[in-house]
Amino acid sequence: MEDGTFDSPGITVDTVAARGRTADGHEAARAGAPDDVPTPEDRHGCPPAKWESDVEVWQWDAREDCEVRQILDRIADKWSLLAIALLDRRVMRFTELKREIDGISQRMLSRTLRQLERDGIVERTVYPTVPPRVDYALTEMGRSLHATTKALVVWTEAHQERIAAARSAYDEREASLQDL
Repeated sequence: MEDGTFDSPGITVDTVAARGRTADGHEAARAGAPDDVPTPEDRHGCPPAKWESDVEVWQWDAREDCEVRQILDRIADKWSLLAIALLDRRVMRFTELKREIDGISQRMLSRTLRQLERDGIVERTVYPTVPPRVDYALTEMGRSLHATTKALVVWTEAHQERIAAARSAYDEREASLQDL
């Protein structure tokens, strides 16, 4: 999180109680704490490196109404990622974004930008001219998100050949099963 803590809003009392343990693997029951609510030291007690090696890793809640899942669905879709990447370069107008993002409809771009604006990722500035001029730019939070997604792009580029080989091998296996 931005304040330096490791609290995940996607972990709910329900998911912790369902596991019977706190998020860091300790028993849920604590002296003076309800059985189904992790104490702050449980939620902040181990660094992310420990989580990665643990069997029970912090995960967002799989329920549809989980706020973390909803945010990830919104910011990690292909149109949002492309808009964020383009806006990291410079402030752009709607028509420039539409021209740069191959295959996006006007309606989808408008919807994507509205959602990103609502989430505080994109800032929309309207100038009182005729016709009205509207600029889109990343907010500070949007720039930090782009830095994060950039790592995903770098990983993808580094592994694209292996992924292509895995896809080919999978397709061949599936094709051979179809022949049986």
